[in-house]
Amino acid sequence: MQQHQLQAAKGARRKRHRVGRGDGSGRGSYSGKGMKGQKSRSGGGVRLGFEGGQLPLIKSLPMMRGFTNIFRKEYSVVNLDFLAHFPAGTRITPGLLAETGAVRRNAGLVKILGRGELDVPLEVEAHRFSKSARAKIEAVGGTVREIA
Repeated sequence: MQQHQLQAAKGARRKRHRVGRGDGSGRGSYSGKGMKGQKSRSGGGVRLGFEGGQLPLIKSLPMMRGFTNIFRKEYSVVNLDFLAHFPAGTRITPGLLAETGAVRRNAGLVKILGRGELDVPLEVEAHRFSKSARAKIEAVGGTVREIA
């Protein structure tokens, strides 16, 4: 098959209606627009979103500024004062935090923040750490590991 032999499938291309070409055409006199009214006039019709004079939905919504970043990452945050309750040498993972109720769900990303004091060395694994949390954990001899 060559380019000049290509054809659309039978019935795929229909002839356009030529309105206003006499009564014999089946689309004569009023051209399928009925009799009077806004939609029968040339250039007639209502704009997009017009609701017949009722307050349009778009006007009843509050004005929204800015945008929503679709690439935003939501972190469940845990502060050091919660981690201080664990015994020394505990390996803290997002799974353990979910079991103890520190974070709501196991699937989410976890970030450790530096509020509170830590006096026991812990092995902490999380997706992100604040600078102060990292410094406080390492200051007492603990280890910090970021999960990719």
